[in-house]
Amino acid sequence: MAMVSFNILSQQRPCSATVSSYPYKLQSSSHIHELSIRSSGLCHMPTQSSSSGNSYLWLATKKRSGPLYSIFPQTPAAVSSVQDLFEFITSGPLLEKLGLTQEKVAESIDKWIECGSHLCRLFQINELYLTVPQKARIYHYYVPVFLWCEDQITRHRSLFKYGEDIPPIVIGFSAPQGCGKTTLVFALEFLFRTNGQKAATLSIDDFYLTAEDQAKLRERNPGNALLEFRGNAGSHDLQFSVETLTGLSKLTKEGMKMKLPRYDKSAYNGRGDRADSSTWPEAEGPLTVVLFEGWMLGFKPLPMEFVKAVDPQLETVNRNLEAYEDAWDKFIEAWIVIKISDPSCVYQWRLQAEIAMREDGKPGMSDEEVKDFVSRYLPAYNAYLPTLYSEGPNGSDPERLLVIEIDEGRNPILAN
Repeated sequence: MAMVSFNILSQQRPCSATVSSYPYKLQSSSHIHELSIRSSGLCHMPTQSSSSGNSYLWLATKKRSGPLYSIFPQTPAAVSSVQDLFEFITSGPLLEKLGLTQEKVAESIDKWIECGSHLCRLFQINELYLTVPQKARIYHYYVPVFLWCEDQITRHRSLFKYGEDIPPIVIGFSAPQGCGKTTLVFALEFLFRTNGQKAATLSIDDFYLTAEDQAKLRERNPGNALLEFRGNAGSHDLQFSVETLTGLSKLTKEGMKMKLPRYDKSAYNGRGDRADSSTWPEAEGPLTVVLFEGWMLGFKPLPMEFVKAVDPQLETVNRNLEAYEDAWDKFIEAWIVIKISDPSCVYQWRLQAEIAMREDGKPGMSDEEVKDFVSRYLPAYNAYLPTLYSEGPNGSDPERLLVIEIDEGRNPILAN
């Protein structure tokens, strides 16, 4: 790989509250790339992050006093700062999987920095003083995944002729509970919006049965702990999900609007119910992408004798799963699968979240309640995750499938 060097070309300029421009030249063996980094309002970036639950533990940082300066100060350190960031980006575990070389990163370094700046604003962290976990989450995870999603959108749009209505691409995110998928989708939606692209987010949770229908499901399956509460296959309104995903596919023109369903997990003392439609957010056309996430998205039905050996209660769940391909998977064109090495991580992540909620004065489950909650999902994880990881989701194209293995800290690691 060609090494890339950075040379500052511009005169020194003081930091101001308006836009500051610092041109840099990126030199490689095959090209010279001019980069203009525009930092709007960077001098007033907050120095302390805001806490928003356990998913944001990586945001923790120390408050610093004194004045803030541009992300690229007017000293020789400016050169090494850009060089250090470039080297950090190119050391990321996802780059080879995404086909990104040092040269390709150099060609698009302005976009990497711009996306990183947007995410720092979103999460209210100071881009001048990023910790290593913060840099890793942004530049080794969120930005590369965003660039991969943009590539998928380009491929999708290339399938249509000029003048044709282009439906939004649906990108599916299959990831265990607590691994940070909701935060990832939140970050991606924000980046799409800052790039002038309209995105809609959905979770499989949004399609849970109403409280009334969940009670009927429980009555039809007495003694089956996996169907006593929401979660496993059979506890979703599949017809409603088909109608919603079909409706979103038609948001191809300006002025077209549609409400996105949401689920209220706090209703009925935590048993949950579909939120009142007056509280649902609205998606507007022309829609570019739908980000659809869920813990069991892409699970395939398996031979009945196998699932019964994992847990006899899975027999009904496995039978219910047969209807999910037509309801969900057929709408998804590109997939991101977040892989974990041990499903027991789900228990630890959930426990951390509940402890954080209790310490923050909010109602949270006890340790025993967390154990009972997670135990209702573990049989499905143990049965279906190995096939998901080895074969991919139902109907997925290997060339449009991104598998990201994460560690216990929810950060990507190099694949085995």
